[in-house]
Amino acid sequence: MKTTDLVLTPSGLRFLGRRFPCTIGRGGLTDRKREGDGCTPRGTHGLIGMLYRPDRIARPADWALPIGPSDLWSDDPAHEDYNLMVRAPYPHGHERLRRPDPLYDLVILTDWNWPRAVRGRGSAIFIHQWRGPGQPTAGCIALPRAALLWIAPRLRHASRLVIR
Repeated sequence: MKTTDLVLTPSGLRFLGRRFPCTIGRGGLTDRKREGDGCTPRGTHGLIGMLYRPDRIARPADWALPIGPSDLWSDDPAHEDYNLMVRAPYPHGHERLRRPDPLYDLVILTDWNWPRAVRGRGSAIFIHQWRGPGQPTAGCIALPRAALLWIAPRLRHASRLVIR
């Protein structure tokens, strides 16, 4: 592992010698991720993108892309766009990226089940803002806003998310 990796530990997410409190999926960790199971998949995951709400925060890194009003994420295993960013109108199962709450004001995308998604193996695993201490996600890694804003500009092309 490198110091530029985000490493999930029992005491938080380690990055660049610091440790940040975080939450994981309500189903805990798994080696057998399935759509809707609420689990966070173990493994070493590449970081493939960063999205942000330009109406709420400044661009956190030069490679971050803005989230627009019609941006969605397909979570419909029966559709060919499964586990890809799509745009409204989109009649298939999806999650809105431009949420009314602040959870997706800054999103770091991992390469979980991407770019050629295996249907039913689980859609995106994001790193995003948490609801609060001890409040689980649907499978993502969530951090306090200040931690996420500190981490984002320091990520490098070779950074990875390591979940043991």
